[in-house]
Amino acid sequence: MRLLYLLQLVCLAVCSASGSRDWAHHGAPMFADLTVREMKAVRAYLHGIPELGLTDARSKTLKKNSILLIELHLPRKHEALRALDRGHAKPPRQARVIIQFGSQTKPNITEYIVGPLPSPNSHQVKNFKGDKPVRFESRPITAVEYDHINDILEKITTKAHKLLFETTGGFSFTNCSDRCLTFSDIAPRGLGPGERRTWMMLQKFVEGYFIHPVGFEVLINHQDLDPEKWTVEKVWYNSMYFDSVEELVDKYESGGLEKVKLPDHDDNDLYSTYIPRGHSNTPTNIHGPKLVEPQGPRYHTDRNFVEYAGWSFAYRVRSSAGLQVFDLRFNGERIAYEISLQEAIAFYAGDTPAAMQTKYIDAGWAMGSSTYELAPGIDCPEIATFIDLYHYFDTDTPVHHKNALCIFEMTTAMPLRRHFNSNFHGGYNFYGGLENTVLVLRTTSTVYNYDYIWDFLFYQNGVVEVKVSATGYIHATFFTPNGLQYGNKVYNYVLGNLHTHLIHYKVDLDIAGRENSFETMDLKFVNFTNPWSPKNFIVQSKLHRTEHETERSAAFRFGKRFPRYVHFYNPNEKNKWGHQKGYRIQFNSHAHSVLPRGWREENGISWSRYPLAVTRHKDSEATSSSIYTQNDPWEPVVVFEDYIRNNENIVNQDLVAWVTVGFLHVPHSEDIPNTATPGNAVGFFLRPFNFFDEDPSLASRSTVIVRPGPDGKPKVQRWTPEVVGHCVTNKPFFYNGTYAGV
Repeated sequence: MRLLYLLQLVCLAVCSASGSRDWAHHGAPMFADLTVREMKAVRAYLHGIPELGLTDARSKTLKKNSILLIELHLPRKHEALRALDRGHAKPPRQARVIIQFGSQTKPNITEYIVGPLPSPNSHQVKNFKGDKPVRFESRPITAVEYDHINDILEKITTKAHKLLFETTGGFSFTNCSDRCLTFSDIAPRGLGPGERRTWMMLQKFVEGYFIHPVGFEVLINHQDLDPEKWTVEKVWYNSMYFDSVEELVDKYESGGLEKVKLPDHDDNDLYSTYIPRGHSNTPTNIHGPKLVEPQGPRYHTDRNFVEYAGWSFAYRVRSSAGLQVFDLRFNGERIAYEISLQEAIAFYAGDTPAAMQTKYIDAGWAMGSSTYELAPGIDCPEIATFIDLYHYFDTDTPVHHKNALCIFEMTTAMPLRRHFNSNFHGGYNFYGGLENTVLVLRTTSTVYNYDYIWDFLFYQNGVVEVKVSATGYIHATFFTPNGLQYGNKVYNYVLGNLHTHLIHYKVDLDIAGRENSFETMDLKFVNFTNPWSPKNFIVQSKLHRTEHETERSAAFRFGKRFPRYVHFYNPNEKNKWGHQKGYRIQFNSHAHSVLPRGWREENGISWSRYPLAVTRHKDSEATSSSIYTQNDPWEPVVVFEDYIRNNENIVNQDLVAWVTVGFLHVPHSEDIPNTATPGNAVGFFLRPFNFFDEDPSLASRSTVIVRPGPDGKPKVQRWTPEVVGHCVTNKPFFYNGTYAGV
C-alpha cells in the first residue's frame, strides 16, 4: 500500500510538472509581439474609419491625422494567469495604437486599444492613470518633422555658408558631395510644458560624426504645424550667443568676434573610424577563441517561448521601450510574472547650450524599435539562434529588422562551483566541479550615438542576471576652456561631456504564488559574555531583519544607506528546512540621482529617486515611463511617484519591484573612437534565498568528480560523453590531483 501511495505521489508530481509546462507553452503567445499580419490588419481597420480621417504617416504635411505606433497591448494579469495556471482560453489579442490628430483646430494625441486580433472590429480610447491628457507637443519627432527641420537648417546654413565653410575647412550643409555637415538634435525641446524648441548642433558628416562638432548650435522653435512659421531664437558660436543668424554673420564679416578655424580635415586620419591604427601584438593570421556546441544546442525555442535547463519563459521586444520577459519559471514553478525594461536616460552637463540642455529619455525615441541587425561572432556567437523583429513606429508599413535578437548558451569559463579536497600529503581525497554555462537572451538598442546591449542570463542554479552594457559613441560638444568643468578634452576642439546613465526595470515577482512580502536584512554588532571564558566578551554580527509593511517604507532613496539584502518571500510557503521561500535582488550598479527632487525635468523621471521601490501590483501601473516623457518631462502623463504616494500595504500581496541601475560616465581619451563595454555594464541578479531545499544545479549531469582509485590512479566519474567533441578536443578528460616539491 505504501509503495502504491508513493507511486501515486510521483505520478502527481510528474503530471503537475508536465501540465505546468504545457500551460506555460500554451500561454506564451499572449506576450508575443504583433505579427506583420496583425499590424497591417490594425492599420487597415483604423484607416477604414472615416471619422478618424487618417492619412499616411510619411505624407509631407504635419497637419494630418496619422498612426505613430502600433504594438501589443498586454492582457490584464489575472486574465493571463487563468491561461498560464489553469490552461484556460487565452484572452483575445489586442493592439495599442497611438494616433496623432494634427488636422484639427486643437491637435491632440489619443491612444486606442484595438481588437480582437488578427481581425479587429472594435476600438476604445486608452486613458492614462488619472485621465491625464497627452499634450500634442510631447509627441516624438517623426521622419517628416525631421525633413522640415532639415529644410530650415538649409536656410540657416546658407546664410552662414561662408562662416561654416571657413570654420570647418571646406564643409557645408548643402551642395557638399563628400564634405557635408549634419546635425544632432537635443532634448527635451524647451524649458517647460507646451514648448517645442530644439537646440540643433552641427557636425561634420563623417563616420562617427557624433564626435565631430563644429562649434555652431542653433535654437529652432518648431511648435507650429506650419514649418513656414518656424523661427530661429538663438545661435551659439565660439562661446557667444546671438539673437539671429544675421547678427552672427554681420559680426563675423565685420571682425566683431573671434573666428574659429578647425584643423585641416584628413580623411586618411579620421579619429572616429573603426579602422585599426597603432601597433598590434596579436597575430592576425589566426582567429581568436570561438564558442561551439559539440552535440548541438541544449535549449529549445518555439516562437517566443524558450526552455533551457529547467527554465522556461516568454519574451517580447516592445517597440516603445524594449526587451521584456514574462512567465519566468524554474522547474515549472513561477518566479516572476514580468521582468521588463522600462526606461533608459542619459543626463548630461556642459558649457555649450546643447550640452547643458541634453537630458535624453530614450523611450521618447522609441528605443525598443532601434533593434538593428546583430553581427555573428561579434554581437552574438556564430552558434546563436538569430531572430527577426518587426516594428511599427513612424511608418506606413511594418519594418523588418533582420537578426535583431539572439539566443545562445555560452560557457563563462568559470566553474559554477568546484572544490579540491587535499589530503595534505601530496594528494587529495576528491575533486569535484561543475562548469558554468548560461543561456543568454540578447538584443540591442542603438539610440543615435549610444548602443545599449540588453541581456538576460539564466544560470543552472536558479539565478537570473539582468544586465545592460553601454557602448557606441559619446555625445560630444565643441570644446571651450570652461567645458573642462564638465568633462575631458578628447580631441582637438572636442569635449567629452560627463553624463549619468540610469536604467529602470519592472520586476513583478511571484515567489511560490502571488502573495508575497518584503523584508530587508542588515547586520548589527552584538556584545556578550563569552560562555566558555566569562572574563572575556564576544563581539560579532547578528542578522537584523526589517519587514516593510507599506509602499513608502519600501521606497529607498538614493543618498540614503541601502540595505545589504533585499528579500522577497512567500509567507505561506516554506522549504524543507522551515524557511519561507524567497528570492533576493542583488545590485551591480553605481547609480545616483541626476537632479534634485522636484526640479523641473526630474518630475518626469521620479523613478530615478529610488534604487528600489516596492509597490502592489496594479494593471493601471503597468509602466514607469512613457513615450511622451522626453518632450514633456515637466508635467508627464506617467508619474511614478503616484504609485507609492497612496502608501498601500504590501504584506502578503502581489508585489512589484522597480529597480534602478546605472553609472556615471566621465568621458576620457580612451573613449575615442568608442566607449568600450568593460566596466560599463550594470544590472542586477535575482538569487534564490531558501526557495529550494538545496542547489538545484545538482541536477546537472555536467558535474565531474575525481577520486583516487585503489591503485592510486585517478578515477573519473561523469555523466556526459567522455570526449567533448572533435572541434574542442579529441582527448578524454584527465585530472591528476597530486602535488609535490621540486
